[in-house]
Amino acid sequence: MDGNSFMTNGGPHPRPATGQAITPLDALWKAPAIIWTIIAGEGLAIILALAPEISGSRWVLFGVLSLMVQWVSLSALGALYLLRAPLSRLPPTWVANITLLLLVVCNLLVCTACWWLLKALWPMSAGNWLSALLRFTGIVLTFGLLGVAAFQNHWRARQLAVRTKQAELEALQARIRPHFLFNTLNTGAALVHQRPEVVEHLLLDLADLFRAALAGPQEIALADEIALTQRYVEIEKLRFGERMRIYWDTPAPLPTIKVPTLSLQPLVENAIRYGIEPYAEGGDVNVTVRQEVNQVRVTIENALPPTGYAPMRGGHKVGLESSKARIQALTAGLGDVATHSTNGRHITTITLPG
Repeated sequence: MDGNSFMTNGGPHPRPATGQAITPLDALWKAPAIIWTIIAGEGLAIILALAPEISGSRWVLFGVLSLMVQWVSLSALGALYLLRAPLSRLPPTWVANITLLLLVVCNLLVCTACWWLLKALWPMSAGNWLSALLRFTGIVLTFGLLGVAAFQNHWRARQLAVRTKQAELEALQARIRPHFLFNTLNTGAALVHQRPEVVEHLLLDLADLFRAALAGPQEIALADEIALTQRYVEIEKLRFGERMRIYWDTPAPLPTIKVPTLSLQPLVENAIRYGIEPYAEGGDVNVTVRQEVNQVRVTIENALPPTGYAPMRGGHKVGLESSKARIQALTAGLGDVATHSTNGRHITTITLPG
């Protein structure tokens, strides 16, 4: 252990303090959306170049139309990207209408520029040009309306998926809170009879834990989550005494990242339950925090049951499932919780971007 490692004792710990929104335009900056925009533009240019009333070289016409269509669509995407900050504060309906307006404006600008620059390749009178401009604008409006309708359907489906995921996370959180409170209350009830002199300290720690479990924010700083977990460990320390040895190996200062509230605590609780509670001689749990390149890694280790010990009855893995799902949701899939066993140790690893 390094200089910031310490073994849990009965001293006080700091109390936890009391978190990028998805916008409808986010999908447009993804590579698949840009590629499909280019492909759709080429398809439109092919259809227009194959129109039966067209005379002259269709390859030249296809080249001109392809140039116009791609400049219109990509210019509109570029304008949307430049305006992404103010547009992100508008409702989706306004964003759709502004997108359609930008598409028409880009169409007018690109068509005018093409007429001036490509007169030699596409000769026509001003009247014919105006007629072509109106027809092209009508086509752009039609495709724009279809695109807006498809985009709105995509956005609604995405919002539905987000709400579904949120409901799943809330269901997991609803399961972890009674489970957590039930265990800590059982610990408190046992200590009231066994060690009444520590009840005041116990109640203060329980009050902080209850506040975080029932009314705290959805996410807190890693330092606050560790402090909250240490309060839980203090309660268990009163029950297990010298049988429980908890080692913390953390850098100073801790990385300034956010984690879901009560995401570390249930994992430490599992380590205590399976690595310490069943054995008369107790055991040890190691909690390590490491700042790595572009990520923070938290590991929780406890000993596996020695030969001859009957394994404890398996639980429902509520704490592990809740921590994993909420960390993945908070980090957009960049974070994770994984478990494995090696050299007689059970290791839980939390990976967080940072």
